[in-house]
This record gives sequence, C-alpha cells and structure tokens, in this order.
Amino acid sequence: MRFLADIPDDDLKWLDQRAGEQGRSRAAMLREAVSAYRAEQSQQGIERFFGLWSRHGSAVDGLDHERRIRGGSDGAPGGKRA
Repeated sequence: MRFLADIPDDDLKWLDQRAGEQGRSRAAMLREAVSAYRAEQSQQGIERFFGLWSRHGSAVDGLDHERRIRGGSDGAPGGKRA
C-alpha cells in the first residue's frame, strides 16, 4: 500500500544517506523501520504486563494455585493418585 507522509528535510536527508550507504531504497528503509517499531511496541507490551500481579502484591505461584484448587499436591482430584 502506498501512503503519503511529510518528513522534515533533515530526516529525509539522513534517511537517503543511510539508504545509499546500505544500497537500499528509501521505501525499503521505511518498511524496515515500521516493522522494527511494531516489534518494539509488542515487546514493550509483554514487558509491561508480564508480572503485573506480583507488582501489585498479588503474586501467586500458578502451580500452587492449581494444586489448591484441585485439593492436593499431585494434581489429582482429592490429592490422590490413581
């Protein structure tokens, strides 16, 4: 998809210089920049929410919680193995 964007002259000169140094087109550089930005934003979301409960004083070990719900330490109903 094509799009039109206004970029400051200094940024455009910088982009053209880098593209020339790498033997790539301006469009290829912009596509890579958008992909890198998306990956960074995704990673920031993961880092932002990973451990969310523990940061708010609600840290629970998932396996311990599961065992409590199931009523035993081995995961079998009632805590007994078949």
